[in-house]
Amino acid sequence: MNDNFENTKNAITSYFRGVRTEWGKITWPEKHQVIVETFFVVAIVFIFTIFIYFVDIIFNALLSKF
Repeated sequence: MNDNFENTKNAITSYFRGVRTEWGKITWPEKHQVIVETFFVVAIVFIFTIFIYFVDIIFNALLSKF
């Protein structure tokens, strides 16, 4: 039982050491890049939302005639 606890403890310790090592390898984007990419994502979502809205209006108009 104690052996199982030690193995689990060692596995958890090893996991968090690996996490700390990998965390140091992360390259974070600059603030300007995050702002620009966020703007583009919001703009694209807005454009697609408008497109879907107009397609919905067109289909409603076509289907209401039947």
